[in-house]
Order: sequence, then structure tokens, then C-alpha cells
Amino acid sequence: MNNWPLPPPMQRALAAARAAADAGEVPIGAVIVKDGVVIAEAHNSPRADHDPTAHAEILAIRRAAQVLGDERLTGCELWVTLEPCAMCAGAIQHARIARLYYAASDPKGGAVEHGARVFDQPQALHRPEVYSGMGEAEAADLLKGFFRERR
Repeated sequence: MNNWPLPPPMQRALAAARAAADAGEVPIGAVIVKDGVVIAEAHNSPRADHDPTAHAEILAIRRAAQVLGDERLTGCELWVTLEPCAMCAGAIQHARIARLYYAASDPKGGAVEHGARVFDQPQALHRPEVYSGMGEAEAADLLKGFFRERR
């Protein structure tokens, strides 16, 4: 493990995850970057929004599409604190996001390196470049702390 600082987009995603926890939501944050500029960020809010699809990735994708005025997020990067689920991986494909960076793996609900492995399927519409592990310890600690408080 190195001691290099986390890239600013992952720092922002982690800040969004902390905001989610403060709001009583599962602490997951997401940031979308285009040409080095953050164009959207969000945190989980299914409870507040009464919307089971209000995952951080989905909300950030919606906001980025509005900013760009296009449903395709070609050339964009998604930075998220937890391995995306199957729903979010599907949205990443449809949005044509170029690169996915996620902090912590999710053996139970993830669908990138676990479970459905959405991008590995022959039917995959699009396969982003995937990078994992940056900020993993902090993201995992946020999640563990959140659920420990609720048990």
C-alpha cells in the first residue's frame, strides 16, 4: 500500500459518501469527470427520495447527462466509493462511460468483479476501463461504521 494522496475525484466521492451517512443513507458517493472537470456528483438517497433507483451512480449519471445535454457520457469517468451493483453497471454501459474507478469491492452486491460481472458478459453493450482499490480502506470503513451503528 502506498501513501500517495487520493485523486481529487475520489476525495470528492468519499466526501459525498460521508454526506450520505450524515443524511442516514448508505454511505456511497459518486463523481463524474469530463476532460478533467467534475460535471456531476451525488450520494445515495433512496430513502430521502423514496426511490429504490436513487443510487449515487444513477443520480450522478442523470445529472451529468443533463449538464452535457446528451444521454451518452462518452469520454467521461465515473468515480464511486463502492463496486457498482447490476443496475448501476447497466446504466454505466448505456451511458457509455469510458472509465470506472471504484474504491471498495462488494462481494455481496457488486456486479463488476463479483456476481453478474456485467461488463464481462458477451451481451455487454459497452465495456468501460475499470480500476479499483483507490480509497478502498476509507470507503470500507465508512460502510462498516454505518452498518455497525444500526445493528
